[in-house]
Amino acid sequence: MRRWTRRILQLDPVADHAEIYRISAGYEFPWDYQRALELALLRTYCVPSISALLDATGEFRDRPQRRYDDTALLMAELAAHGYDSPRGREALRVINRAHGRYAIGNDDLRYVLSTFVYDPIDWIDRFGWRPLTDHERVAAFEFYRAVGRRMGIRDVPDDIERFRRFKTDYEAATFRYSESNRNVARATIGLLAGWFPAPLRPAVRVGVRAMLDPPMLAAFGLRPAPRWVSGAARLGLRARARVVRLLPSRRRSRLGVDPRNRTYPGYPTGYRPSDLGAPPPPADLDPRWLRAAPPEPPPPRP
Repeated sequence: MRRWTRRILQLDPVADHAEIYRISAGYEFPWDYQRALELALLRTYCVPSISALLDATGEFRDRPQRRYDDTALLMAELAAHGYDSPRGREALRVINRAHGRYAIGNDDLRYVLSTFVYDPIDWIDRFGWRPLTDHERVAAFEFYRAVGRRMGIRDVPDDIERFRRFKTDYEAATFRYSESNRNVARATIGLLAGWFPAPLRPAVRVGVRAMLDPPMLAAFGLRPAPRWVSGAARLGLRARARVVRLLPSRRRSRLGVDPRNRTYPGYPTGYRPSDLGAPPPPADLDPRWLRAAPPEPPPPRP
């Protein structure tokens, strides 16, 4: 058993959830968490009420790399330093300020939070170099439940299986095709393909489609990848897992260290979480997407 796995099993999955998640995401499965969270973000675009707002702001059309980098780095700040650390609190302020500008439903926020818990679990179950321990599963749930409380997300279930049922039921009720789903998905897939040399980009686009399940493909209006491509992708990922299993334990955390971050070179050196985040809404944004301003406080009594 590797050193980090032993360390995880020595900790309490509830009381020590932040430390377990930091080890799991930063040392044991950094590549897997990154890929799983990319697919988790794509999955959220299958909900038209989520994709419509993203499409209306134009951020994923005009600045997809920056939006990707902001999301990835802010979540890495929370995992690497803890949500109650100075950098973690600063990252949460940035996240809450960005969300607070828009009229986002609580159920949509709960759903996005659930994808951050279960999509990595499901990915690692299929393609990880070892299965996740129960400690890691519970810790991920507890970590994002704590983050959700600090984001003001209401009614997050206090049971790991009930939260998964909420996710499954919400997808069944809301996943359907819309133009905004397709627009945001195309921009994001284009971003992922853009990380590779131009001759490889068509193959990358097909490879991404190979990783999408039928409900996602239907919600985006995309054709399934050829079956041989899906089979080759799965074989390649499982071959990678067998190689990683033979490697020594990682000595340095990979949280917040991603060569695909183009927006903030050398991050985190010289950067604070407050340097991240989306700009204010565009002036011509339809007001229905904006959160109503709070009422003016009453004047002080004489």
